[in-house]
Amino acid sequence: MKIVIVAFLVLILASLGSALYYLLKDKGTGQRTVKALTLRVVFSIALFLLLMAGYWFGLIPHGR
Repeated sequence: MKIVIVAFLVLILASLGSALYYLLKDKGTGQRTVKALTLRVVFSIALFLLLMAGYWFGLIPHGR
């Protein structure tokens, strides 16, 4: 489970980095920045849902 969480965080950061790259390269005129940021939001929501499901099914330990 830890590997999946770290993989999602790497994907989120990579998407954010590519959005910055496209923003600088296209000078704000292209749609690639918007697509990269949309992908980042999708990855973030998927990670949140994955964490909620992991907590619900007991894959993520909770309590003491």
